[in-house]
Amino acid sequence: MPIMSFGSQNINIITNKKAMTIRKLWKTPLKKGDRLHCYWNLASKEKKKIFEAEVTEVETITFKELKDNDELAREEGYEDSKEMVKEFKKMYPDRIADDDLFQIIYFEKLDINKWKGEKIDQKEMITQRADILFDTGKYDKSVLCYNAALKIDPNDVYLLNKKGDNLGRLDRFEESIECYDKALEIEGDNEYIWNNKAIAMLNSGNIEEALVASDGALNANPDNPVVLYWRGFILEILSEFDKALEVYDKLITIDDTNPEVWNARGNVLTDMDRLEEALQSYDKALELCLEDSEIDASAQNRKGNALLDLGRFEEAIQCYDRAIELEPLNTSFLLNKGVVLMEIDKFDEAEILFTKVLALDPSNDDARVLKLECLENM
Repeated sequence: MPIMSFGSQNINIITNKKAMTIRKLWKTPLKKGDRLHCYWNLASKEKKKIFEAEVTEVETITFKELKDNDELAREEGYEDSKEMVKEFKKMYPDRIADDDLFQIIYFEKLDINKWKGEKIDQKEMITQRADILFDTGKYDKSVLCYNAALKIDPNDVYLLNKKGDNLGRLDRFEESIECYDKALEIEGDNEYIWNNKAIAMLNSGNIEEALVASDGALNANPDNPVVLYWRGFILEILSEFDKALEVYDKLITIDDTNPEVWNARGNVLTDMDRLEEALQSYDKALELCLEDSEIDASAQNRKGNALLDLGRFEEAIQCYDRAIELEPLNTSFLLNKGVVLMEIDKFDEAEILFTKVLALDPSNDDARVLKLECLENM
């Protein structure tokens, strides 16, 4: 019973776009008619049976003939022959000689009713592969798996939603929105899909349409914190600050322990020039964020901005210092601190910061102009 293992470079095997593989010649060579039991990552915790197949043709080839063959390498799922050879050397740690034999194995997947071994739920198997690839950021491969699973069940709402998320990660927003629309035809009251559509609209620059989709999510569930958070963000981008503040205030009545909400509320209040209230929100965010350094740094920076606008320069510098301590290479934080130092006539210290920004980002025009101004005043 020949067993074969496939990995992520063989994603086209799962999606039925490929029916061949290349393996070093086994002690008992494969022959036409042999049955293959095929697994995903056989030697790992991700092990999963994926299909059974029958060998339809076998071609034997030397490594010398194989190692420079880009066409075969691409068929096998590699970018070129160099990548294939590199992987083969990992797969076969003993030295591969030019006269070593390999088999190019062509096969036909068998209908599950013809399997001799354990039968599986193919849609579930493909979906699991897709989810793993999605979670590891391999979006170009995961979308292929979601497509393959949807061929089995075109009306699976979970798959349509996940494919939409996946396409959004690839900046293919129009296709992403099509997936959400099809899912909503099946489950029109699903607030998460409405919200995901709103995010896709937002990311594609269609802000007004994003708000319409957010309306759909809100109608489905007016108290969903995720829906409310994104609605507040969309309203803020539309400069509807009063409405955004109402949304964040409602969120706080639902859960007043989320630092992201307090930080977002502070941002809106800053936009509204209600700086003292913004400072209170930033302080609350900083109190709650604990070990979430990203929010902590952002809140410290925004709090520093509010203090700068209020003319409380020393306090602003303290906030920027805390933000920079958490994210030392954040050019925005460094620039902001430099601006405050200029306000209190510490041009030499500010110039050092602008020089550091230019070292990190040579194309930063703000840093270049501000550095020149510092040099003129030193």
